[in-house]
Amino acid sequence: MSKYPPFETREKIKHWCALQERAHGDVIKKLRTWSVDEEDAEQILTELISENFVNEERFARAFASGKFKIKKWGWHKIKTILKQKGVSNYSIQLAKEEIDYDEYRQTMIEVLKKKWPQIKADSTWEAKQKLLRYAAGKGYNQEEVIGAINNDLSGLIK
Repeated sequence: MSKYPPFETREKIKHWCALQERAHGDVIKKLRTWSVDEEDAEQILTELISENFVNEERFARAFASGKFKIKKWGWHKIKTILKQKGVSNYSIQLAKEEIDYDEYRQTMIEVLKKKWPQIKADSTWEAKQKLLRYAAGKGYNQEEVIGAINNDLSGLIK
């Protein structure tokens, strides 16, 4: 038995989707928390898609752009979360196009420069390893980080 009557469920989920972009899986999960059965949840999701309340491509683009610009996440982390949310590879590729490579590289360098003074280590090698692990946790590619450490941060890191 659903937590809300059918009409109210539809209006509430439409409102929830209108607040921000949502992945299909997030919508289904929300409907489950309201005790909507599987068949009804799928029907409601189909209606939301047809009425453009939910759009996977739009969600993927907004998610990638927001996580990169606001949280300064790297592509690997963004891609991993999108996959966990069940977003298609096609939409993930579209999301990647939202991130300008030059801006991405500059942001990665800024993230590394900001973190470097906070790292406590007994040796430069150990400090670089900690910086590399930090960058990996933010979702940046190891080879790109090593390149940035060796080339763009070489004057900062001794």
